[in-house]
Amino acid sequence: MSSYLVVGAGLFGATFAYEAARRGHSVRVIEKRDHIAGNIYTKEIEGIQVHEYGAHIFHTSNEEIWNYVQQFARFNRYTNSPIANYHGEIYNLPFNMNTFNKLWGVTTPAQALAKIEEQKQVLGDKQPENLEEQAISLVGTDIYEKLVKGYSEKQWGQPATSLPAFIIRRLPVRLTYDNNYFNDTYQGIPIGGYTQIVEKMLDSPLISVETGVDFFADKDRYLRDFDRVVFTGMIDQFFDYQYGELGYRSLRFETETLDVDNYQGNAVVNYTDAKTPYTRVIEHKHFEFGKGNKNKTVVTREYPAAWHRGDEPYYPVNNEANNHLYTQYRNLAKTQAKVIFGGRLGQYRYYDMHQVIAAALQTVRTEFEEK
Repeated sequence: MSSYLVVGAGLFGATFAYEAARRGHSVRVIEKRDHIAGNIYTKEIEGIQVHEYGAHIFHTSNEEIWNYVQQFARFNRYTNSPIANYHGEIYNLPFNMNTFNKLWGVTTPAQALAKIEEQKQVLGDKQPENLEEQAISLVGTDIYEKLVKGYSEKQWGQPATSLPAFIIRRLPVRLTYDNNYFNDTYQGIPIGGYTQIVEKMLDSPLISVETGVDFFADKDRYLRDFDRVVFTGMIDQFFDYQYGELGYRSLRFETETLDVDNYQGNAVVNYTDAKTPYTRVIEHKHFEFGKGNKNKTVVTREYPAAWHRGDEPYYPVNNEANNHLYTQYRNLAKTQAKVIFGGRLGQYRYYDMHQVIAAALQTVRTEFEEK
């Protein structure tokens, strides 16, 4: 049996460790943070499961992945229905008939489509070349100005006219009165939080876990001492940025406990104007339908931030230049015979949770030559 080092105790690393141990391999997991579970880490405050690194809603249409994650937690029936606050005006997300009625007073899908079509005419026959033009081509000028422009520019730290069109190509537009953000078959939040999932994955006599450990402080020894290394950190950092830095966006969170039962009436409120510095406010108790201390609530304000070395990289910036640079690193990774690169940072792509698990299971099948 082989010895594995898993760098990072997030969902990809934990899934791989769990599956490797199930097959009889010994696994050591090291994590630079002082806790396991990566960005899905939840902590109980006032009886409320607080999503420490932003809102996480598990959703998938993949029955295999849904059944797989049920081994580790029981899920509630939470449905993601965020709302948008634009200078005190409240709108439903994703854009649906409730949104269109509030904006324009329309009551039928035909009326809504006609209004969008009318507003799209400002583009003429022009093919969208940036986020602004792409958004207008999908939802018209009113929705773009109130619900897309300010939010997107805060999120990405750039003017909408300089952001690539593909970022918003799949902007959800519904001609029904349906506030469910996702179209997936399965959706929910684990009762008792996400951390338990990773705890159960790593609960094996064949798995040892150390937190507060920096892989790069002893990289050469780790690579020497283990048969295989699963690396879920930044692929460019692994190679000492020898081709240059990949682009990332970071986030900053401000969390506070308030002496009220219900602060905003919804789990997630997006602030879509340019003036408000944060993109959204999360009220965690609504993920579990008000469970927790009735005299307290916990809210988190989420601020997008530029990424610099040493900051936490929350998601990749998959523009053409970065994707080209990643290809160079991916080719370099192929020369590392004993290292497997995985997860959002190791594979430089935006993964939802179900996609992380699917990618980890595919890596497991490849590693252990299973079909």
